[in-house]
Amino acid sequence: FEIWVCADGYWCDHTKNLVLAHLREDYVRLEEELMAVYAEAIAFCERIRTLRPDVAFGADLIAGFPTETDAMFEATLDIVDACGLAYLHVFPFSARPGTPAAKMPQVRGPKVKERAATLRARGQAALAAHLGRQVGRTLDVLIERNGVGRTPDYAPVRFDGAAEVGAIVPMMIVAADAERLTARRAA
Repeated sequence: FEIWVCADGYWCDHTKNLVLAHLREDYVRLEEELMAVYAEAIAFCERIRTLRPDVAFGADLIAGFPTETDAMFEATLDIVDACGLAYLHVFPFSARPGTPAAKMPQVRGPKVKERAATLRARGQAALAAHLGRQVGRTLDVLIERNGVGRTPDYAPVRFDGAAEVGAIVPMMIVAADAERLTARRAA
């Protein structure tokens, strides 16, 4: 099990690699192992939040990986909520010829698309909620270009006026939509 953490708390979901590592194992045992990995990820996020309550986590998630059961998919939805994942990159599984995963029992195409859409919707709602919680706070914003920057947890920020690219500027978050924050320079 691997968790990669950057300054913004981004981590990659490598639990699907567990599936590949145990191709010949009993699927019931595999599902139990996957649930144990999810419990470890949840505990990790909880530990980090005790140290830094304002951290935002993200994950790369594959929807419809071969052998993914309904219970496994529900567990993935649960981990999005339990870990408070704000940034999701969702990819529908697509078999590559000659790979071990291509030889495994496949999840049907429409179900893969449905699961990917469900995960994306969950991610969009989580991001909107995370951004909404930032309104009224003063945050340091790294200026990427005039009118555009990022908070320490990677949230995109729009603001009026000019600022030096690369500067870190305290800004009051005055609004949020589903994708970004709106700010003004803090007094």
